[in-house]
Amino acid sequence: MSGSRTGRPPVQRAVRRPPSPRPPRDNPVRRLCTRARKAWDRPLTAYYLILGGSVLITVLGLVMVYSASQITALQLSLPGSYFFRKQFLAAAIGGGLMFAASRMPVKLHRALAYPILAGAVFLMALVQVPGIGMSVNGNQNWISLGGSFQIQPSEFGKLALVLWGADLIARKHDRKLLTQWKHMLVPLVPVAFLLLGLIMLGGDMGTAIILTAILFGLLWLAGAPTRLFVGVLSIAGLIGVVLIKTSPNRMARLACIGATEPRSGVADCWQAVHGIYALASGGLFGSGLGASVEKWGQLPEAHTDFIFAVTGEELGLAGTLSVLALFAALGYAGIRVAGRTEDPFVRYAAGGVTTWITAQAVINIGAVLGLLPIAGVPLPLFSYGGSALLPTMFAIGLLIAFARDEPAARAALAMRQPRFGRKRGAGGSAFDRGPRRWNTMRRRASAARSSGER
Repeated sequence: MSGSRTGRPPVQRAVRRPPSPRPPRDNPVRRLCTRARKAWDRPLTAYYLILGGSVLITVLGLVMVYSASQITALQLSLPGSYFFRKQFLAAAIGGGLMFAASRMPVKLHRALAYPILAGAVFLMALVQVPGIGMSVNGNQNWISLGGSFQIQPSEFGKLALVLWGADLIARKHDRKLLTQWKHMLVPLVPVAFLLLGLIMLGGDMGTAIILTAILFGLLWLAGAPTRLFVGVLSIAGLIGVVLIKTSPNRMARLACIGATEPRSGVADCWQAVHGIYALASGGLFGSGLGASVEKWGQLPEAHTDFIFAVTGEELGLAGTLSVLALFAALGYAGIRVAGRTEDPFVRYAAGGVTTWITAQAVINIGAVLGLLPIAGVPLPLFSYGGSALLPTMFAIGLLIAFARDEPAARAALAMRQPRFGRKRGAGGSAFDRGPRRWNTMRRRASAARSSGER
């Protein structure tokens, strides 16, 4: 082995390694999307969306009812807060119903299906009895409870169809009977047509449309074949065309779609056009609460069917988009609850409630925007009307109960620790227990992962 002139071994040069690739720069948009995706996938996301979204819609609705109904109340020689007080009382009662429904077990919900259906059919038939039923705006769908309080039984028919239809389809699903078309249609479709007939006797086409949407939603969730689904849809569409053609009032409403002048041909489109005027004058952030001009007698039903127009005028585009976002979150949460459960009744009931609220919101907002005919249905949880608010809040309680009943959500709720220290009854004094264990989001997320939630 040869060495160097100095007799020392040659120096071994270090092998140059290729430079390691630099880590990619952290994209804040990608990081935000990742966090949002993880937040959507948490077990209690649907629970918080349903609870928070419904409460926010109800509270904002109370504010807008107070603002939109003051002029109408003064024109009727009533106190300015008259309609607000009635709506607040209905919201308080509805809050109790929502809390009770959210704490009921699924078996109790199924047990209430038949009593609610029988009560709704009885009250809807009682509306047609002379001297008992009342006519409001040309529709005889009301029963007077004494004084200024009235009830609209057809609103409870929506809840009855959802609960009874979900229980019926779930029992047939358990017995493997849904593969036969007669078991899928009977007796669901005949009972739905009975409710529709009682509603149409009073002339309420808007509520009939919502009930039809609930029926189609239940059939779709039950896995109805395309031919069967299209057949029922064709029959319902044919009946709807006949009912519209034979009513000059409904034909006039259909002629007001997209109208820009109060007088559109032979139809009087005053309400539809002034609803567009209200939305157009709101701008981005509106004229401010209480500063609406259209509610001073120009816009009929400003605090009921067209409260969304007053919202756009006073709160602007920001306010209307906020309302739309809340309804979208509520609909997403309902679809998530229906899609993640393994209980057939929960799937059908959650899907029915989501179809009900979403379809009614789309029909109301579409009419205000001039995209759909005016159907005379209120905006759920938002418009004035206790008869519509009470069953809707009970239905929201159903969704909350179903969201809490998910396996991952139950595990996440069970892993929660008390906010201040340990539970009462633990040994030792408060000074000997050591540091408090706070219920952090990281521990909740790990609990959700251990429960099988992705």
